[in-house]
Amino acid sequence: MWFLFTLLTTFLWGAADLFYKKGADESEKYSHYLTAIAVGLIMGIQAIVMLIASGFDYNPLNLIYYLPTSLMYIISMVVGYAGLRYLELSICSPVENSSGAVVTILCIIFLGQSLDLMSAVSVILVTVGVVYIGILERQEVGEVKDVDKKYINGFVALIFPLVYAVLDALGTFFDAFYLDIELTPLVSVTEENIEDVANISYMLTFLIAALILLFYVLVIKKEKIALPKQGNKVAAAIFETAGQYFYVYAMSGNAIVAAPLISAYSIVSIVLSRIFLKEKLTLKQYVAIAIVMAGILVMGVAEGLGE
Repeated sequence: MWFLFTLLTTFLWGAADLFYKKGADESEKYSHYLTAIAVGLIMGIQAIVMLIASGFDYNPLNLIYYLPTSLMYIISMVVGYAGLRYLELSICSPVENSSGAVVTILCIIFLGQSLDLMSAVSVILVTVGVVYIGILERQEVGEVKDVDKKYINGFVALIFPLVYAVLDALGTFFDAFYLDIELTPLVSVTEENIEDVANISYMLTFLIAALILLFYVLVIKKEKIALPKQGNKVAAAIFETAGQYFYVYAMSGNAIVAAPLISAYSIVSIVLSRIFLKEKLTLKQYVAIAIVMAGILVMGVAEGLGE
């Protein structure tokens, strides 16, 4: 069953990216907040279901203790949603998924860990690919006469997935500490439930963040939410949450194979963007994306071997 869960996770997260992009409406001023609201509400429902089904007593203090990690993940996702308003999904998704390389660098700097050959190759590939994408985006701006807002945004917006990658990497880096049963500040946890406690804490925090954003948009900014236009955002939230659910079972079944397959879900995003969004990139852009994806695949294999 682990292989089925792996394929489901890969497809669901790739599909989530597609609907994130479809829901990123430039004409909708707070579309990135509305996407976050949808994700937070769906994740909150999932957390409540997990609490009811799990049977263990959840200590609400873990919401506070796990807050640094939760915030890194939540803020990174909101930043990512904002970037999708201006960048092609084919570029945004691979760059965001380069966060694994950032985690590796953080481990070297702060934990004094050394790199094995595969990890070193993956970091180099991802770095070269991301830098190449940035160069190509900048060249595209320079080559266009009477540069308009679209092309300026195309280059500047690359900052959004890069910031996402850094923040997501920080969340993963913090998780290495929080999910260590001997070091974790989380309370009332065991080796059997520590991941569920962390996951529930994250999802409940996202629910709270969603309610705060909803209040901000409706009450403070007095914006009207056109419910018929939110379908893509809700679909993205459902795919994201479902993928997270299957991810745990995929990794626990056979991490050495599941990790590289799931880490490459951006390939699904790229394929879907070509089919449904009709995105067209230059050959050089596809080469840059291929370099990043190769690095992500190598990174996934290295992660799997380390399990």
